[in-house]
Amino acid sequence: MPTTNTTTYGDINQRTAAWAATEMLSHAEPILVLSKFGQPKPLPKNKADTVIFRRPVPFAIPDTPLTEGVTPTAQQMQYEDVPVQIKQWGAWVEITDVVQDLAEDPVLADASMLCGEQAAETVEIQTWGAIRAGTNVFYANGESRDEVNTPISLHKQRAITRTLKAQRAKKITSMVGGSPNYSTEPVDAAFIAFAHTDLEADIRDMTGFVPTEKYGSMKALPYEIGKVEDVRYVLSPVLDKWADAGGLAGDMVSTTGDNADVYPVVYVAKESYGLIPLKGKGAVTPKVLNPDTPRGGDPLGQRGSVGWKTYFVAAVLNEMWMARLEVAVSDLEAA
Repeated sequence: MPTTNTTTYGDINQRTAAWAATEMLSHAEPILVLSKFGQPKPLPKNKADTVIFRRPVPFAIPDTPLTEGVTPTAQQMQYEDVPVQIKQWGAWVEITDVVQDLAEDPVLADASMLCGEQAAETVEIQTWGAIRAGTNVFYANGESRDEVNTPISLHKQRAITRTLKAQRAKKITSMVGGSPNYSTEPVDAAFIAFAHTDLEADIRDMTGFVPTEKYGSMKALPYEIGKVEDVRYVLSPVLDKWADAGGLAGDMVSTTGDNADVYPVVYVAKESYGLIPLKGKGAVTPKVLNPDTPRGGDPLGQRGSVGWKTYFVAAVLNEMWMARLEVAVSDLEAA
């Protein structure tokens, strides 16, 4: 195994590293779904091991009328801090000099591409783990996960949106843009629901479903399949389920055929969760060691590597501004 080079990027210079990082981010971008709608907190230049998300405390409703000629006491802005400890993530692939010399494929370029996709899926899975662990939970049927064996319904969606609105949750009106550089862009106001692609057929069967191709002037979100009332559904195959965790499967999807698999559908409002965006300078650090370069532990230069490293964390900022609906999914083959 080659030893780590003492320079920041390995064998490549800063300009080449910037290009490699941009390439990795370009390949990461199409995979990122959850990262587009959380409250972004770009990592500061001097990296600490904790980032602090701040949220304003709502003003209290006045309970007394104004007195003629008397100026009321000014309100004071207050903020709540949500500190979250960041974690470092990364991986690498080894490339030998034989592969570099004899393989017909562009190994280094392909390795960079795959590393970018890997970084994106790592970020998505960590974000999904954070937001699907929220405490505001609804069930498609029953009162616990081990009873769930029915699909998603408009009735349950309405129960969730009513709860979000009662908590003064605001609809999402912007998302992180598609460029590898950090930016935001406006979107049509709605609550966003994230779920696995297995739910697509059941969501399309919901009363009032409008597919993206019938939106007219409204622009579809990445991976969005359509909307039901004021909820837009965004699906991704990396948003995993709990296998065999529900009630008797019947005509629902089951890993073993006995109990239904339970799928979380996470409904989010504006600033319900936060994360470090995989965007901009310093978002991901490429690590490249070229074969044919003698170094400690590899005097003949037989090995090289391509890798990546990033700092990332995602956290729920307001439990009552998001909700998890646990559902089963119709077994289309059984049906």
